[in-house]
Amino acid sequence: MEKYIILGKSFEELKTWTLDQDLPSFTATQLFEWIYRKSAKSFDEMTNISLQNRELLKEKAELGLYSPIQKSTSQDGTVKYLFSSSGGYGVEAVFIPEDYRSTLCVSSQAGCKMHCTFCMTGRMGFKAQLSAAEILNQVLSLPESASLSNIVFMGMGEPADNVDAVIQSLNLLTSARAMAWSPKRITVSSIGVIPGLKRLLEETQCHIAISLHSADTAQRLAWMPAEKSWPLLSTLEMLKTYDFSKQRRLSFEYIMFKNQNDRIQDARALLRLLNGLRCRLNLIRFHAFSDCELRGSEEEQIQAFAAFLNNKGLNTTIRQSRGEDVEAACGMLSSMYKST
Repeated sequence: MEKYIILGKSFEELKTWTLDQDLPSFTATQLFEWIYRKSAKSFDEMTNISLQNRELLKEKAELGLYSPIQKSTSQDGTVKYLFSSSGGYGVEAVFIPEDYRSTLCVSSQAGCKMHCTFCMTGRMGFKAQLSAAEILNQVLSLPESASLSNIVFMGMGEPADNVDAVIQSLNLLTSARAMAWSPKRITVSSIGVIPGLKRLLEETQCHIAISLHSADTAQRLAWMPAEKSWPLLSTLEMLKTYDFSKQRRLSFEYIMFKNQNDRIQDARALLRLLNGLRCRLNLIRFHAFSDCELRGSEEEQIQAFAAFLNNKGLNTTIRQSRGEDVEAACGMLSSMYKST
């Protein structure tokens, strides 16, 4: 009989299940505390639950926590972890240590349906949706979990295409009963899948990052086939109906491609496109790979592009490139692992 997975369940779901097993009414509270606050990795560690009830839990349930099966460490200190999902597909998460913070980049799917031409995950195609448990496991089973200060949903997959599991994981990350993270420490990225993005905007308070990459919709369509189903202009019109004047941040991600989207006319097009939106722009260096004809912009051009936009009043930053030597950088996650 398939065991009940505790990780990723809401408090109400877990309370209903524990009562159905004739466990005390406070068992769900105990389980939440042990998993999310005390980082327990087994039922045996839960010493305020009776031995008899721990044995029942072991018989009927599993925590849903499992360690990474592979670790790759970059020369710059970035660490890429490989996990195996319930379907046996590989899922990658990236730990990025910095001087004053540590960020974890988590995946929401094994593979991706969006098929962006410049992304290795998009090239591998879609394999499987991840459950809330599989998303949270990337956080809780990370050896560096206790040191994390930020989480970004920018790994494998499109979060708004797996919105139920992503929102469930966000609720547990930010719930006072569970991990009690501030939503301002979490950023969720999306290509602009409008139904899912709308739910993320209305059901969470996390920061939002939109994968933009071109102000020219025809060029964007050539690079990002999802532009046909979810047009950028429709996404922007929707975003203008939400308030980003307070602590919640809206940002746009923009990979710099040589002689494609890195010219002054491209910068001016961005200014026109984003006019009226309170936002920031993150410029990203492209990490080239085989079978992709696009090439990254020269460093001097990236710096000049950022300076032009900042001088025109658009808050623009250049994202530091990390983990390229272990294929952990932006757009490089592409595990072909499949358990047998």
